Amino acid sequence: MVSDNELGDEPTPSWRDRAPDVLAPIDAEAPVSGHRPPGEGGASPVDAPEQDWAAASKVLWPILRPAGSSGTRLADLDPVRLASEGMKSHASPLQDDGPVGLPVGYVLRAGGFDVLVNADHLLAWGTTPDAMRAAALANLAAWSASAPWTDEVSGHRRLLSSASGDGGDAARILLPEVRGRLTGELGTGARVLVGVPERDLLMAAALYAGDDEFAGLFAEFVREHADGADQSLDRRVHELVDGELRPFEV
Repeated sequence: MVSDNELGDEPTPSWRDRAPDVLAPIDAEAPVSGHRPPGEGGASPVDAPEQDWAAASKVLWPILRPAGSSGTRLADLDPVRLASEGMKSHASPLQDDGPVGLPVGYVLRAGGFDVLVNADHLLAWGTTPDAMRAAALANLAAWSASAPWTDEVSGHRRLLSSASGDGGDAARILLPEVRGRLTGELGTGARVLVGVPERDLLMAAALYAGDDEFAGLFAEFVREHADGADQSLDRRVHELVDGELRPFEV
């Protein structure tokens, strides 16, 4: 069998007619496959949020985590323990004590996924727990200021809910201005019930005296959402009392 390489449709080869001059200056315009000069076509890896505090502080958010979630309490960290945690091959997430037994974790929102913050991040950033908390809550508050609420009314019954799907809905209950709004809109002559069944849902309702049926319906609604959620958070019903979240008691 004879093969014919003269197909006539291949580009003319670029044959060298002399040896390359290894001492000649490098042509800055010469194409190099897969190569981009530093700073071109993207940020340096050292500017990634995992390494750079200025970048991280813009994408840092607090989240509520299910009761019993494992993590390292920020309140227990001193410089020695922080360094020790950072040396672990699998550092546990950092978290604060949150309302009604729900820990508050911190995440870097990177595209379509979140990265839980651990001691490695805090050490790399060279910042303090207080600065991290402040930045995360500021980002949540800035988003919450324009995030939508759904208002449902049926007779004297009223339900406010936040279900944007942006990942910060349940955590809105951490903000004093949100708790104040819910109390102001729902708390006149009524108790304010609150549910955070999943990360992407916060609901609050006005419960008037004698309407035990509605309390049961609200509790059932919270449980159903928690049981069917991909990121289930809490099956319980809570209540805003003096601006703070408390367990609901009939």
